[in-house]
Amino acid sequence: QVQLVESGGGLVQPGGSLRLSCAASGDTFSNYAMGWFRQAPGKEREFVASLSRSATRTYSTDSVKGRFTISRDKAKDVVYLQMNSLKPEDTGVYLCAARAVSINAQSLLYTKIWEFDYWGQGTQVTVSS
Repeated sequence: QVQLVESGGGLVQPGGSLRLSCAASGDTFSNYAMGWFRQAPGKEREFVASLSRSATRTYSTDSVKGRFTISRDKAKDVVYLQMNSLKPEDTGVYLCAARAVSINAQSLLYTKIWEFDYWGQGTQVTVSS
């Protein structure tokens, strides 16, 4: 099974950018559909963005469309979340998630917490002046 380790979080001013990374060990991301979720203090975990196993399709929640981009570097076996034009409401712990997917489902996207099998520990993102 795959283990996930996130990195790249930190404190950034409104309007700034961060790039989060999710590294794999124990398996390769080429066998998984990927997702990024976030959880703000006192709030439920929410979906942010997803990437199909084929890495050809992406989907993101409305509040981050046009600002966040999910992608995968196949050579490095790392999934990224590029976050631009950050807002205070983007603050939270960002978690990487993976779902084992067969080759027949390589173009499917997943957005629900229960659809993902593996989770990282998360990285804190704080957007504040």
